[in-house]
Amino acid sequence: MYKVRIEDSFAAAHFLRDYHGKCENLHGHNYKVRVYLKGENLSEGGMLYDFSDIKKDLKGVLNTIDHTNLNDLTENGKSVFDQNPSAERIAKYIFDSLARNDKKLAELLYRVDVFETDNNRATYEI
Repeated sequence: MYKVRIEDSFAAAHFLRDYHGKCENLHGHNYKVRVYLKGENLSEGGMLYDFSDIKKDLKGVLNTIDHTNLNDLTENGKSVFDQNPSAERIAKYIFDSLARNDKKLAELLYRVDVFETDNNRATYEI
């Protein structure tokens, strides 16, 4: 089994409803994101998936949330994060967005990590 990982980052603000603590207030993070792929077959060029293609795909997703208030993000008139953009929900949003954009990538994608800080991470994995 071959595995690859790429990493990128974005900055965004958010607040958590129903949290009952400091994070109920608007605040921001410099998020770090790691995307993991795995598969058994390599391309003719000896790659599971081209790093530059994964980076481009991830950058496309992150550009939609970079320097935003995540609570304001909507799709089809509905709140993307159900008004609670936790790191867990952000990880799933990134995972689903990547999988929706590219069928080959969707077959290889198995995990997304979102770090709010160097010490705090949420993972969405299948």
